[in-house]
Amino acid sequence: MDEQQIDRVRRFNRLVTQHVGALENSYLQRGRPLGEARLLHEIGSSGTDVRALRERLKLDSGYLSRLLRSLEAQGLVQAEAPPKSDGRVRRVVLTPNGIAERATYDVLSNELAWSFLEPLDSAQRGRLVSAMAEVERLLRAGAVDMRVEGPGSTAAQWCLAQYFTELAARFDKGFDPAQSNSASIQEMTPPKGWFVVAWLYGAPVGCGALKLGMEGTGEIKRMWTASDTRGLGIARRMLRRLEALARESGLARLRLETNRSLTEAQALYRSEDYQEVERFNAEPYAHHWFEKRL
Repeated sequence: MDEQQIDRVRRFNRLVTQHVGALENSYLQRGRPLGEARLLHEIGSSGTDVRALRERLKLDSGYLSRLLRSLEAQGLVQAEAPPKSDGRVRRVVLTPNGIAERATYDVLSNELAWSFLEPLDSAQRGRLVSAMAEVERLLRAGAVDMRVEGPGSTAAQWCLAQYFTELAARFDKGFDPAQSNSASIQEMTPPKGWFVVAWLYGAPVGCGALKLGMEGTGEIKRMWTASDTRGLGIARRMLRRLEALARESGLARLRLETNRSLTEAQALYRSEDYQEVERFNAEPYAHHWFEKRL
């Protein structure tokens, strides 16, 4: 642990919390703390599931319930009846007063943001905004969570559907999973394989799979990252997570193939010491084959 880095992060946190008014009981002078104001923003104009809200904000369920009860008592939010398909899911929406209050917060938040920039000259403003963008990017990258999941789960199937759709759009002749080499649910489930989902703020944003083969060889399959989270290093972390699972499973070698249109994937594999080799399977959509000794 680098003590100077830790001290710098703590100083930054203290400065930001003071500057945005996080310590005040009446955030932006609206009579409620920052936590309640943030919930109005996160619930949004169309409402949200409480479970998704809790995941996104990383809040304790008891604390979140207290915040929502307070907003409900103020007439700003109300609970909706859960859908018949899942009685466990609780949903909250903003009332008309809640929508109006959220709009007021938007105006005041813009004024607060301008207070960061107004004292600075044009060059300093550019530097500050660029620095903030970099901090946001790195904090998002650090918030990504890699979880081993069943490939038949809702999140896994959603990721796979996005992956297939993207390949169909990017490949010269489209993409049909039925024509591609097999990577079935059974082959991506222990003990035959593993499926990993990347999560960010309660939402799935990437996936990857490992198939265990014969003679200490495994295959990397179904590597995908959501377009709005690319640049956060998710694909690299996913690849390394799958490699760790391969080592834990006793594999000595990993193989994968990719299409010529996926240039960013090829660059990733080469940067992670995968060597291009001769064709080793009959994958109809592949143009490049790679291998790595573990």
